[in-house]
Amino acid sequence: MPSPSHSSSLKASHKSSSVAPKAPAAAPHSGVLDPPVLLLHGALGAAETLAPLQAALVAMRTEAGIDAAASPVMLHEFAGHGRTPSSSDAPPLSIERMAGEVAARLDADAWHGVDIFGYSMGGYVALHLARTRPELVRRIVTLGTKLAWDPETAERETRLLDPEAIEAKVPRFAGSLAQRHGEPRWRALCAETAALLRGLGERPLLDATAFAEIAQPVCIGVGDRDGTVGFEECMAAFEALPAGAFAVLPATPHPLERTDVDALARLVVSRFTERERGGKGR
Repeated sequence: MPSPSHSSSLKASHKSSSVAPKAPAAAPHSGVLDPPVLLLHGALGAAETLAPLQAALVAMRTEAGIDAAASPVMLHEFAGHGRTPSSSDAPPLSIERMAGEVAARLDADAWHGVDIFGYSMGGYVALHLARTRPELVRRIVTLGTKLAWDPETAERETRLLDPEAIEAKVPRFAGSLAQRHGEPRWRALCAETAALLRGLGERPLLDATAFAEIAQPVCIGVGDRDGTVGFEECMAAFEALPAGAFAVLPATPHPLERTDVDALARLVVSRFTERERGGKGR
């Protein structure tokens, strides 16, 4: 496994290949250097959690001369999170449902071939979308996305989603969830998220075969202090992706609010403005 370095804001790897990666399906923005960017939040998150990253990206892109009106940086909030209600007849919370929401939004707004940043669960949604609706996605950057799921992993993660335990052990976090999603909505969201994770444990949507079907450039990002996501699972995905890259953010644990926003924004901008290559080099 690579050893993370603290001497730079990030450490990235590319795979070498003499064969050019398969291009994604043609899309209206596939020939545009700077298409729109969509930001997807993590489990128990909301659009507001990505507002600092949105502001940093807008500032960097504006400084680079990118027209914010023609190429916006957009937040997406999944139904049932934050201020976005879920309809009474909506199917249970799942990666497929959330990917479907994103696809419907992009179809409705005629934004095809966008760049997507996904934090944690949002990264999993982005990867599933790239596999199932490749014409919608140009490039992806993930951070802190749990990629290896089995029943044991799901059980371990769902133990952290017990509302009573959260209130007892981390009352400040419980308060922030209540403020973000409303009371008692946050409690129901914990149960829905736990069911989603158990479903992934029983039937993961992403594995080596699935990663091999994602032709778009994908950068798998992880913090060197992430206690939730392991380097091994990130490297396994990196190796399986035809156009994969791997980046480590130093001094970065899993919680997004403890991430250096400027360092993350630099990573995202560098990956999304990188020129197409004839192959993958170092």
